Amino acid sequence: MDGLEYHSQPALRRPFLVAAFEGWSDAGDAATSAARYLHERWEAQPLASVDPEIFYDFQAHRPLVHMNESGIREMVWPATEFSYARLPDRDAVIAVGIEPSMRWPTFTKMILDVAHTTGVELVVGLGALLAGRPHTRPIRVMGTATTPELCTRFELQPPRYEGPTGVLGAVADGCRLDNLACLTLWGWVPHYLQGGPFPTTSLALLRRLGTVAGVNIDLAELEERAKVHEERISEAVSSDPDIRATVEELERQADAEDLTEMPSGDELVAEVERFLRDQRGDR
Repeated sequence: MDGLEYHSQPALRRPFLVAAFEGWSDAGDAATSAARYLHERWEAQPLASVDPEIFYDFQAHRPLVHMNESGIREMVWPATEFSYARLPDRDAVIAVGIEPSMRWPTFTKMILDVAHTTGVELVVGLGALLAGRPHTRPIRVMGTATTPELCTRFELQPPRYEGPTGVLGAVADGCRLDNLACLTLWGWVPHYLQGGPFPTTSLALLRRLGTVAGVNIDLAELEERAKVHEERISEAVSSDPDIRATVEELERQADAEDLTEMPSGDELVAEVERFLRDQRGDR
């Protein structure tokens, strides 16, 4: 397929595909950090890559320069990379990149091409959104699926949201039209932490991914990262009276809810709509 270059053609066993993209659907870098953690932990190998010139506005996503090991400056272009990992029970394909600036239908076809070429049985998109939730309470992961049957199978709420979407929505719709099973998992990131990474949400996403994909993920290193990060956040919050007051109010609201259950479809719609309003600057 033009614009999609394969670097290997592995024979995989019942693979599932995990996809995460920087930008609109990656609050706190939680989704892409989760996917990159899998890439490192599973020692994933190169599978394919897309031509960045087709999909990115380089004024919006500027290439970077860095010095290589030989002291020579090199360009690093925005990209979406596919890799694969062999696991004990089933194999995985990992797609990590930046949300494209253009040509989403073509981009979706490339993801589907990789899925069909490798025999993927399930696509799982990872996303993260800002929400009015405190970092001191459990992170909830919301899930949607492309068909009512998948919602029932994975105990997810049927989607009710209507409105603007990101590339994960385009990928999910492409999978639906192609009769390929697809789920999207969304983790919450406290809105007052939007300026930095939040590994606790990455951890919550991967725990849920392990359940839906039926694989064991070694999360010990990520758990330690999340613990250290939360301690630093708590120290910073305690030293700022305004933020501390915000967190305490969010804690009171959270304690009035049942955070042990998956949120309802209405809650999912409300959180996504609030996130979209924040992204657009609506009041």
